[in-house]
Amino acid sequence: MDRQKDALYFTGLLKMKKVSPEELVADAFKKIEEENPRCNAVVHTRMEKALHEARARDFRNTLFGGVPILIKDLGQDLAGEPSTSGSRLLKDYVAPRTSHFVEAIEKAGFIVIGQTSTPEFGFKNITDAVIHGPARNPCNRDYSPGGSSGGAAAAVASEMVAIATASDGGGSIRIPASFTGLVGLKPTRGRTPVGPGSYRGWQGASISFALTKTVRDTAMMLDALQTVQAAAPFQTPLFPGSHFQEHQSGKRRKFRIAYSLESPVKSIVSADAKRAVLQTVAALEELGYEVEEKTPNIDGIRLMEAYYAMNGAETDAMLRGFATKLGRPLTADDMELVSWSLYQYGRTISGGDYSLALGLWDQAAATMDQFHGTYDLLLQPTTAACAPLIDHSFQSEELKERMRNANLLSAADRKEIVWTMFEESLGVTPFTQQANLTGQPAISLPVYRTAAGLPFGVQFTAPKGKEAWLLDIAAVLEMEGLFI
Repeated sequence: MDRQKDALYFTGLLKMKKVSPEELVADAFKKIEEENPRCNAVVHTRMEKALHEARARDFRNTLFGGVPILIKDLGQDLAGEPSTSGSRLLKDYVAPRTSHFVEAIEKAGFIVIGQTSTPEFGFKNITDAVIHGPARNPCNRDYSPGGSSGGAAAAVASEMVAIATASDGGGSIRIPASFTGLVGLKPTRGRTPVGPGSYRGWQGASISFALTKTVRDTAMMLDALQTVQAAAPFQTPLFPGSHFQEHQSGKRRKFRIAYSLESPVKSIVSADAKRAVLQTVAALEELGYEVEEKTPNIDGIRLMEAYYAMNGAETDAMLRGFATKLGRPLTADDMELVSWSLYQYGRTISGGDYSLALGLWDQAAATMDQFHGTYDLLLQPTTAACAPLIDHSFQSEELKERMRNANLLSAADRKEIVWTMFEESLGVTPFTQQANLTGQPAISLPVYRTAAGLPFGVQFTAPKGKEAWLLDIAAVLEMEGLFI
């Protein structure tokens, strides 16, 4: 992967008229034709429409000036284009309107050329929707690019496009970034609302942004996409300056940094994950940063149980709406087993259960706010292990049979099934969910490669509204040559 050829590299070529938007779009489709059969990252394309836009739109005074981009096929609607969410229930659905997030992407000067794959409804940390098949990691196609923005990560890492949109409800930007060697920022809750009508996004846990090759692209994207919308229930005050200009200024802060090697859910953390963090710690100390080993005092298992309660209740609400539109009850044959199991669990959750779960999120947010009174940033592995093999199954056949019959089980058994079906995969990626529930910004940076050649990221988490701090430390590591 050529990091020099990021989105702003092509923006520069466009501004100097060394290439036209139409030529860039045509070249992107050529790369998709070459690479997608190997990676299975792109599930829909719009060649004729994109080429027409490249010729007809006025890209003057836009930040990216006609650069092609792929958007995620989950919650990022473009009017007149498919919006399947990786789901068989929505395999023929066409978006009737463009979301505010995609409108902002177009306003920034991007040309949407198609959509990338996602697991069904974004519920997994791998990308393997039955209706599309598994996406593959360009670094080694026997492995997954992660999820749920695995298609986006594979498209950028294979250089089909220089940048792709993504979303993150439990690590879905940062996990694929770690597995494929990209920069993956999850902004503060409310920083980039999608809307209209879907502002809450898993009660604010899910937020849309992008996967990039470079820190400068991430900074410019944040300038382009940050917004305050009056109708949005979660709002973050606009950053008063320019993230991109701060990045370019070269001025850097000296942070107090805590690092932790402990899994929040007490799962095994691989030697590679620990080495990735410790080599980053050594580099930061050499650069004069104050770094100390310290783990926030949060019960990660209880917090994950609260996360799954939200997942279940939100899945019940979503699928109840689908059933109403279809005029019939939904069955296990309408969806994948993970979705079915979450749906059946959600049907048992009371309003009181839901409120208590969200209360745990708020308690964790308060704990982290106090933690950041001492430490500016928290450094952890992004993931506890490297990317899993494509053919690895995280559920046994016996468990799958129980999942299939979840509707016949007690409320306690349905809850236990949800924990068990995610238990192994959560062990691979236990570090990312916390920032979604506390609402904090977090970033995965590509600083390590395993002996087998697989990328590995480290994650920095900052206080709410402090994406600038994350971009600052990311720029330092990038400039010091720590990116793989």
